[in-house]
Amino acid sequence: MNWFSDHRANNLIYGVIFVLIVSALAVVGYMLSGWSFGDSLFMTVITIFTVGYDEVRPLDTVMLRGITITLIVLGCTAMIYLTGALVQFITFTQLQAVLGNTRMSKQIEELKNHVIICGFGRIGNMLAKELNAGKADLVIIEPNADRYNEAKAQGYLCIHADAIEENSLKQAGIDEARALATVVSSDPVNVFVTLSARSLNNSILIIARGEEPATEKKLFQAGANAVVLPAHIGAEQVASMILFPAIAGVIQYSERRRQMELDFRTLGLEISIVVAAEGSAFTGLTVEEIERQAEGTFFIVAIEQAGTGTADRPLPTTCIKPGDGVTILSRSGRPNLVNKFSEPAPSAA
Repeated sequence: MNWFSDHRANNLIYGVIFVLIVSALAVVGYMLSGWSFGDSLFMTVITIFTVGYDEVRPLDTVMLRGITITLIVLGCTAMIYLTGALVQFITFTQLQAVLGNTRMSKQIEELKNHVIICGFGRIGNMLAKELNAGKADLVIIEPNADRYNEAKAQGYLCIHADAIEENSLKQAGIDEARALATVVSSDPVNVFVTLSARSLNNSILIIARGEEPATEKKLFQAGANAVVLPAHIGAEQVASMILFPAIAGVIQYSERRRQMELDFRTLGLEISIVVAAEGSAFTGLTVEEIERQAEGTFFIVAIEQAGTGTADRPLPTTCIKPGDGVTILSRSGRPNLVNKFSEPAPSAA
């Protein structure tokens, strides 16, 4: 498809160059016959565009008539070519957009057990990357044209609409979705989306973003299973709630979560979940090998494979696979080495 698009763009460029070259040669030819630049340019333009005005000067020499005949033949041919290329390019671009949207809608209709992200701002973008690393199918709903195009350019299935409209949620396949994350920066919008989503799918997992702590209760009342505050929790934790419910059920959902976090912080420790991305530096290594590289900055305490719903205490010989959810216990502050779960492995020299 890109080849065809480039082909038509090249035709348009060639057409413009063709017209400019013919026009320039005609102007030079008339000027060599003694005409002024203004008269030469005017004569060239009315001839190429076949306007049909009278000649600005008599064509009373063989040279002038020869230049004019050549200009009529080449100029009209150039304009026909350029016009055709322009129409072809515009028509194809519009058709490509229509077919692209139709194909994307078809792909969304075929999804099952997928995740819907409402909002593709900073948190939505990070969340999509984390879910994609965890091999989760996802659909993004974004009303802003620039953000929608950004999501589309990154290869995500997306819908250019407002998530507060029920039709948008239905178009995103909420009936077949397993989770919805509404991470818009507006609390009222997140509350309304949560209400709509819960009314359309009573069993779906809903994780909502709240800007103000006072909104947390409203979101739970609206039907959210979990509420995240960006000041206290990041996109990685939101992704872990969706991808690895067995682990997240212990460290995120339970009533003991806050107390457990306080206990860990008192000891100078922090617990979090990361996704092992395909091709990352730590993917394919054993727990023992990773902890040896960590040099005591963190320890792996549980591993959950996406979709299994069970978290296992790993053996030192357990190998980390792409898409695994890895629970790590580290000293306060995220160690830099943790990024190796998502960063690509360095290529061999």
